Amino acid sequence: MKHPRTAIVTAAGRGIGSAIARRLSNEGYNLAIMSNSGGAETVARELGCVSLTGSVTVTDDLEQLVELAVATYGGVDAVVNNTGHPQSGPILDLTDSDWNAGVDLVLLNVVRMARLVTPIMEASGGGAIVNISTFAAFEPDPTFPISSTIRAALGAFTKLYADEYAAKGIRMNNILPGFIDSYPVSEESLARISMQRPGTPEEIAAAASFLLSSDSSYITGQNLRVDGGVTRSV
Repeated sequence: MKHPRTAIVTAAGRGIGSAIARRLSNEGYNLAIMSNSGGAETVARELGCVSLTGSVTVTDDLEQLVELAVATYGGVDAVVNNTGHPQSGPILDLTDSDWNAGVDLVLLNVVRMARLVTPIMEASGGGAIVNISTFAAFEPDPTFPISSTIRAALGAFTKLYADEYAAKGIRMNNILPGFIDSYPVSEESLARISMQRPGTPEEIAAAASFLLSSDSSYITGQNLRVDGGVTRSV
């Protein structure tokens, strides 16, 4: 008998993270979820899964989350690394602390999680990791200087990791959301979107579900734009 797959989702208390958790729960995944606000605990009660309150910038919290998943469900088959937004502002007004916090939040969180779950996935014959990035990773946006810069680095890490572990059945891909309606979207931003509307968390969740599934079994090291056409490069 095949057992349900187990997924970890971070920043799952609201918005994109909670939409991904709900989508995966509806698809039969066992879930271990986390947020730094306590919101994941509320979502977990709704979904009947396990959770904890912690930060993706704290290695001990990530270790506890992985240990919780393994202790409860016996392994980890899938991970969605989702985070909040780094500090924004005029590029030279941002401090070293702002930049270092951004590295912790949107790059090292993925590196640390990969260190923790890769041996587990190797032992079980494979797995899939999805990182929630940004449309600005490859078309830098002055509104999001830290996110644009460091998530470009995340794209490089993702490709290097994917190359290293593809033969072992472990895939890693990034989703690059555009403007999503879980945050206010200005009229100026709306005018940039070909579809003339923001995306929804549920649309990002659908993409994450696909990239974790066997339907995407030949896709790794990629950056999937889910942005309504806001980016222009081909």
